Amino acid sequence: MENARDPRQHINEEPRDDFMDTAIGFGAMFGFMAVVFIIAVVVKFNIS
Repeated sequence: MENARDPRQHINEEPRDDFMDTAIGFGAMFGFMAVVFIIAVVVKFNIS
């Protein structure tokens, strides 16, 4: 391995789509926070 910075030499790295990983992570976090918000609104409505 003469050139450690050459990405063609790193055969064990799996190719990833960073944009889709970020988009899926954002969507999952948004969905989770939406569920938490809805539960908080229902709890607040039931308390008052």
